[in-house]
Amino acid sequence: MSTTGRLDRIWIKRFHRGPMDAVDRAALRAGRGLAGNANQGGRRQVTLIARGRWDHVNETLADDVDPVLRRANVLVSGIDLAHTRGRVLRLGACRLRINGETRPCERMDEAWPGLRAALEPEWRGGVYAEVLDDGEIAVGDAVGWEASADARESAP
Repeated sequence: MSTTGRLDRIWIKRFHRGPMDAVDRAALRAGRGLAGNANQGGRRQVTLIARGRWDHVNETLADDVDPVLRRANVLVSGIDLAHTRGRVLRLGACRLRINGETRPCERMDEAWPGLRAALEPEWRGGVYAEVLDDGEIAVGDAVGWEASADARESAP
């Protein structure tokens, strides 16, 4: 699994079931989520998808589907998000704790026929996370995993 990557896209949903607005920069608020996003607080403050998994979705659908249709907040490349529950991901200067896999819902098939089934396997639907730090993120920022406490304790 790659340990460094890039923040490729950011989307903000201003209201429930509203459009996903692409932005180049966004503010993260600890314990809340993306400033201006409809979903605030709880364990699902930010949703993320990985470019590599999205490429598999496109292969399954035999088409080039825009990842905005997944309705996630962030698209990253060069890093895999599968099976990362409990890990801490750094987006630029901010940290997010991955709380679980985002399961696709029936709205995915409204967006693109067959999308829900294409997202089902291998964590292709991405992950949801809580924001640990206030800060700004921007398209092009570095993305990487924080070392686990066990790894830091065993480092020379």
